[in-house]
Amino acid sequence: MNFDDIKALIIDMDGVLWRGDLPLPGLHEFFEVLTRRAMPFMLATNNASKTVAQYQQKFAKFGIEMPGKHVMTSSLAAAAYLQDELEPGSRVYVVGEDGLRQAMLEAGFEVAEDDSRPVAAVVGGIDFTLTYQKLKHATMLIHRGARFVGSNGDLTLPSEEGFYPGAGSILAAITAATGVHPTIVGKPEPLMFQIALRQMGTQPTETAMIGDRLETDVLGGQRAGLKTILVETGVDNEQTVAQKGIRPDLVVRGIDQLVEMWL
Repeated sequence: MNFDDIKALIIDMDGVLWRGDLPLPGLHEFFEVLTRRAMPFMLATNNASKTVAQYQQKFAKFGIEMPGKHVMTSSLAAAAYLQDELEPGSRVYVVGEDGLRQAMLEAGFEVAEDDSRPVAAVVGGIDFTLTYQKLKHATMLIHRGARFVGSNGDLTLPSEEGFYPGAGSILAAITAATGVHPTIVGKPEPLMFQIALRQMGTQPTETAMIGDRLETDVLGGQRAGLKTILVETGVDNEQTVAQKGIRPDLVVRGIDQLVEMWL
C-alpha cells in the first residue's frame, strides 16, 4: 500500500484505539501523526447506544481532546440517512438507547412514544430495555406503512460473559413480525462509509478504513471502494484472513506499527 495515496481515514474505535478501558499502544502518537499531516478522519462505530459526548469523555480519559465532528456512530449515520430520505420534522419511532433517540432529535425529527399516530419511519438499534410493547409499537407502525431502518445488523454483542443479542437480533424480531427487512446503515453496508466520505469531502479511492473486524470494517470498506487496513489488536488477524477469505490491503499488528510506517 502506498501511504502517499491515502488522504483521509475512517477508523473503528474498540479493538483499534482501545480495548475496553485500556488504550492500545501508539494511541497518542497516532493522532499526533494525523494532526501533523492535517489528515481528515472520521471515527466510525456500529455502536448505536452511546452519544458523541460519551465518546469524547472516553478520549478525555486517555488524555485526548476529540472534537465531536470526528465521531460518527451508526445512530448519527442513520439520522443523516433519514435527513436525505424524509421531510424535515418527520415523526419517527425509535427502538433503541439514548444514542439513537438523541441522534434523531438533533436531526430535527419528532420522536414518537407509541403507535397512536402514524410515523414516517421506525428506526431500530440495540435496546437494553427492550419490551414487548416496543416491539408491538414498531410492528404496528410498519404494518401501517412506516419505513424500517436499522442502525446496524450485528446479530451479537460481545461481552465479558460471552455474546449477547445485538441490534440485528432485535431487527430480526421486527422483520419476523412484519415481513419487512430494514435498510441497514452501519458497517458492513456502504451507507455509513458514504456519509462519512461526504462529511469529510473525500473520495473513496483516496480514503482508507482501519478496523479490527473483517466482516464489518474490512468488508464494508471494500464495498464502499476504500483501501482497507486490518489491525491485529481486536478480533481478526492474519490467520482469520486466510480462514474467512476477506483480504485487506494491509495487515499490521496495531496502530503503533502504522505510526512507524508513516514516520
